[in-house]
Amino acid sequence: MKLQDCFSASYAQARRRFLDAAADAGLQVESKIHPERGRDGEELAMDVARDGAPDATALLVLSSACHGVEGYCGSGVQVAALQDAAWREQARRGGVAVLYVHALNPYGFSHIRRTTQENVDLNRNFHDFSKPLPRNPGYAQLHGLMFPDHWPPSAQNEAELQRWVEQHGAAAYQAAISSGQHEFPDGMYYGGLGPTWSNRTLREVLRAHARTARRIGWIDFHTGLGPSGLGERIYAGPDDAAEVARARRWWDGDGRTPVTSIYDGSSTSSKLTGMMWACVPDECPDAEYTGIAMEYGTQPLQQVLQAVRAEHWLAQHPEASPELAASIKRQMLEAFYTDTPEWQQRIWEQAREAMGQAVEGLGG
Repeated sequence: MKLQDCFSASYAQARRRFLDAAADAGLQVESKIHPERGRDGEELAMDVARDGAPDATALLVLSSACHGVEGYCGSGVQVAALQDAAWREQARRGGVAVLYVHALNPYGFSHIRRTTQENVDLNRNFHDFSKPLPRNPGYAQLHGLMFPDHWPPSAQNEAELQRWVEQHGAAAYQAAISSGQHEFPDGMYYGGLGPTWSNRTLREVLRAHARTARRIGWIDFHTGLGPSGLGERIYAGPDDAAEVARARRWWDGDGRTPVTSIYDGSSTSSKLTGMMWACVPDECPDAEYTGIAMEYGTQPLQQVLQAVRAEHWLAQHPEASPELAASIKRQMLEAFYTDTPEWQQRIWEQAREAMGQAVEGLGG
């Protein structure tokens, strides 16, 4: 396996490589076709490949591109995993079927956005929408400051934003911006007012492939938080001490890479609402679920948040010049993907370790 050939320079190339890798592994792919087209007019899809018995009681889900642009990393891991004969044999020996869900959010992947075509952050969209949605008063205070009439922001705009941060603190700023909000449809980290296409389609996939499983593990690949190249294993599940403890038994290993949690403040992530893991107990109520988000660092947090801010501004201003648009998209891609062999190698090594630990946990 040549690792650099597993990572791609576009969604279209990533999809071709995933489909080819699945075919070379002898796996059939089920393609859930997206209603929109990609940035170059290409077909978009959530592609699903299953490696293992259809009635396996232990299932490991490996998913990419929950946040669109982050699929540049996650897709590379999935392609590498499909080409790793030793890894596939380890899962088979452990009696664990592996479900590869490629491009949960293909629209964002192709268009270099974190969001879906509805401008929704998929990992803030898994709510019971018949009930009142969480409020985020901090974001309501910031929204008007985040998107000035012109880009880049003026010195006055940046100074006003900095005053808010100084008054409330950097942690409060991160939480207000990123925890999720439902009042501003054109804003950042918008959770939506109903299930997105990606939400509904993922639930279909789980109903088709995970209902027979009695134990489900899930590694969802993300980027954008933490030191460059370091994979933080963020617990992805309910605030339940026993379930957190099980995730830590699986993935803590020798303690070098502890499982962090948004519930106890140990994670680089703020506490979030509407997270994707919530669909598992909905669709697979009889299964024991254990999951993490594998969060790889790229750039300093404020630089990443500024890139997301700029990209949202661009979506609100389609009249922006082609040169400015290209610059913002380049900034956005670099905030969530580091295109170097060294970074890719670190990503794969940590993913490979976590995948092996998950198989051992599911087989235990």
